[in-house]
Amino acid sequence: MSKIRSRTAATLVVCAVTLCGLPGPVAVARPSGPVLDAVVTAVPAAKLGLSWHPGCPVPPSGLRLVQMNHWGFDDQVHRGELVVRERAVAPLLEVFGRALQAKFPIRQMRVMAEFDGDDEAAMAADNTSAFNCRAVTGDPSHVSEHSYGDAVDINTLENPYVDVNEEVYPEAGAAFLDRSQQAKGMIHPGDVITHAMSEAGWQWGGPWDPPDYQHFSANGRSA
Repeated sequence: MSKIRSRTAATLVVCAVTLCGLPGPVAVARPSGPVLDAVVTAVPAAKLGLSWHPGCPVPPSGLRLVQMNHWGFDDQVHRGELVVRERAVAPLLEVFGRALQAKFPIRQMRVMAEFDGDDEAAMAADNTSAFNCRAVTGDPSHVSEHSYGDAVDINTLENPYVDVNEEVYPEAGAAFLDRSQQAKGMIHPGDVITHAMSEAGWQWGGPWDPPDYQHFSANGRSA
């Protein structure tokens, strides 16, 4: 059994054999404050649904279902789910563990199968998600990094995406383009999310032109 010690008191992750070796439950120590209580398993077909199809760059065997706690907008702990690439599990457990300890609010965290792989519907619902085999929304000529499970979108309403044609997604997210606001769930430079992602080696789309405030990826790209 291997042990992976996080850089914070938020998580002490213990994995069976390998981090995402199957089935691989992940136990989170430290009883003070809310705990991530993460469990990592293979992805059941129902949790992929229309978010995966033949020809996608990563097979289902290369993906993992992560079930974990997150802090909600109602100041309560909620259970959420992400589908991510196997190699993304360790950095994202660290990031979301630190976010939970800091009580950074996340509206909801549902797999893209629940939205039939429809990115616009998920953004309108203010959903936090990762894997979704698709083209870049608003730029269908490129494959999204979400197709690889190496990218995550967080609080999509409060952190809108602006495409190459300057269209805002979701439409209601235009109210949050003024980043001087300090609304609940917004991501700002130097906050717990951007800091933890940076330490994990992931890059934020917030400084892009046009910006993608919700987006983080392992290689710093949307496509």
